[in-house]
Amino acid sequence: MPRRLGLVIFPGFQILDAAGPIAAFEIAGRYRPGAYDLNVLSPGGGAVPSSSGVPLAAQDLDDQPWDTVMVAGGDGTRALPELIRIVAWLKAAAPTARRITSVCSGAYLLAEAGLLDGRRATTHWGRTDDFARRYPKVKLEADRIFIRDGQVWTSAGITAGIDLALALVEEDLGVEIARRTAQQLVVHQRRPGGQSQFSALIDLGGRTGRFAELMDWMRANLARPLTVEELAEQAAMSPRNFARAFTAETGTTPAKAVERLRLEAARAEVESGSTPIDQVARRSGFGDPERMRRAFLRSFGQPPQALRRAART
Repeated sequence: MPRRLGLVIFPGFQILDAAGPIAAFEIAGRYRPGAYDLNVLSPGGGAVPSSSGVPLAAQDLDDQPWDTVMVAGGDGTRALPELIRIVAWLKAAAPTARRITSVCSGAYLLAEAGLLDGRRATTHWGRTDDFARRYPKVKLEADRIFIRDGQVWTSAGITAGIDLALALVEEDLGVEIARRTAQQLVVHQRRPGGQSQFSALIDLGGRTGRFAELMDWMRANLARPLTVEELAEQAAMSPRNFARAFTAETGTTPAKAVERLRLEAARAEVESGSTPIDQVARRSGFGDPERMRRAFLRSFGQPPQALRRAART
């Protein structure tokens, strides 16, 4: 029997929050016909305008049981009082649904319904401060792509909805179909839920670009120690002030940013060439191949050798 999946939208939803997961479930259904019965839902149904103005057709919310409920995010969640019917519907649907999930700021609606109280959750990095103030009972983990806590799953911004959908497909249909679905979507690699969602912020040098030049220097000097003291000196700041400012600007600590840049460089070299792993570890600043292997396992769920083999298939 198909798994009945309802994706909830509202005026001002982010279209990729809906379209990305829909595409993932559609493609998974090609490999396992009949796996999913996809339904787009909204209060009242009809053509629902996204934040871009492009509408998506939806059916009205109903009281039939659902296997999986997914709530899109978007600018429309800023008008929470106008979404009271969705919140009430979620409260009624949650007890019978196998899974309740959200993409991006769709977590606001789950939190309004009380479904995240006492649970670990995440949302888009740009909304985390506001979310934490509004919902102190939620154990917010801002530095995550997606999080599962029991039958409730939440994900970070926009494209992270695809990561979430692939994780749900893997749970339902297995690793092989999730992998083939990712390939068909031309997703380079399924990102583990624990991977930082602040990669884009680091690439940009922070919310305002304040540390963009420092990031460029770090990428060019990965083999150096890159301690907080060295980075602070490069930024012409005291170590304490630098660490505080850097974390506020990028959403992550200097040490985590350094590891992320090293992982980025090491993975590119591992997958695109035949350089010995120990040499990659030295050039990317890990020094010790075992240290690099542990970092790969934490962030990618696989050791360097496995990623190299997968890139060659």
